[in-house]
Amino acid sequence: MRYPLYAALAIALIAPAAIAPAASASAAKADPAVAKAVADTRRSEANRARDQYRHPAETLAFFDVHPGQTVVEFYPGGGWYTEILAPVLKGNGSYVALAPERGVASTTAMLERNKDWFGPVTIAAFSPTTPSTIAPGSADRVLTFRNVHNLIMAGDAVAAKAFADFYAALKPGGILGVADHRLPEDQDSALEKKSGYIKRSTIIRLATAAGFKLAGESEVNANPKDTHDHPEGVWTLPPTYKLGDVDKAKYAAIGESDRLTLKFVKP
Repeated sequence: MRYPLYAALAIALIAPAAIAPAASASAAKADPAVAKAVADTRRSEANRARDQYRHPAETLAFFDVHPGQTVVEFYPGGGWYTEILAPVLKGNGSYVALAPERGVASTTAMLERNKDWFGPVTIAAFSPTTPSTIAPGSADRVLTFRNVHNLIMAGDAVAAKAFADFYAALKPGGILGVADHRLPEDQDSALEKKSGYIKRSTIIRLATAAGFKLAGESEVNANPKDTHDHPEGVWTLPPTYKLGDVDKAKYAAIGESDRLTLKFVKP
């Protein structure tokens, strides 16, 4: 879980776009290369312990990730998914880390520490004000895990620019995969600015405004124990435990947040 990273970038909101109709998700089997990367013991014990909440093999199967693709990951952070994606693509495909400008240095350091494991990678910077450096129509997949809420906290215009960059990077028929903390539709949208939770309709609005079509959704990362109303938002829950030892057993029993998993396609 990440704290807001884009507050300094906040600018005027754009008008909402129409919401695309939902599509049903079907079960998919993980590519053997993905399953092998998930099982790799070079992944830290702490990271592997989170598989029960993040379901990487099932999530990447839903996003139809395979060797041979060019996969862009928007803001890898500490590299939780990078530890899976980069080895899958090593020698057969291309992994591109797209980091916000202020996160490029830390992303570069993370990738450099693991260069023997990850192999050659590409680093690109996301800017809310300047054109993307990723070649248009070069990516098969753009994936972002628990980052759209940060973009929303920076303002709709920043989020809109990110989704436009995602769209431009993808080939026709390419897939945008989004996972994020779910804010129920009947809750106050103002919570998106401070809780870390985000509504399905907000993500769909941003994606469809950029030109994407909703292609499917999965409940693989859902958590019905999550009540979405914690004192410090998603950061109340593991692994952050922002309240420290206060009610820690209660939040440990809930587990990590309830999450949306949405798949969009570039027509």
